[in-house]
Amino acid sequence: MKTTSLKLEGAFLFEPVVHGDHRGFFMESYNDNVMKQNGLHYDFIQDNQSLSAQPGVLRGLHYQLNPKAQTKLIRVISGAIYDVIVDIRKGSPTFGQWQGFILSEHNHRQLLVPKGFAHGFCTLVPDTQVLYKVDEYYSPEHDRGILWSDPALGIDWPTSNPVLSDKDQRHPLLKDAEINFNFEVK
Repeated sequence: MKTTSLKLEGAFLFEPVVHGDHRGFFMESYNDNVMKQNGLHYDFIQDNQSLSAQPGVLRGLHYQLNPKAQTKLIRVISGAIYDVIVDIRKGSPTFGQWQGFILSEHNHRQLLVPKGFAHGFCTLVPDTQVLYKVDEYYSPEHDRGILWSDPALGIDWPTSNPVLSDKDQRHPLLKDAEINFNFEVK
């Protein structure tokens, strides 16, 4: 599995080796030894799956506060998304910066989103299914978000008129968001 560390420290992109033939393909979608070889030690305890029926569905930007913060390992099992992470760790040299990646059923990429990052994605095609592992259970009282269109972030989403949940339409700007993450030099 090819592992790439990203400009936002702590985040990684994984590209599994896909073995294909006339029957289809086989790949390892997760290997704990690969994680450990890269200094990543997570106990993933739950898998979540979403289906977005139409292109332009935007989910995010989501995170959970400490002590219920989540690390996520995101992959697409059908369709394609534009996946975005935002560094929200106070004191980080990349605080408020974002990176975006196309994850699809065809490229098999996976994005590791560590604690201290907001996460969101926009579907690019109909009937997109996203599967992600988390290392902490969902906690409604710790659930937070940042407005997807915050001008201070300037995220270049692939749609100007997204399909949003009521909750995602009401998230605060980054400058007004409740954040309890601090950057730690490793």
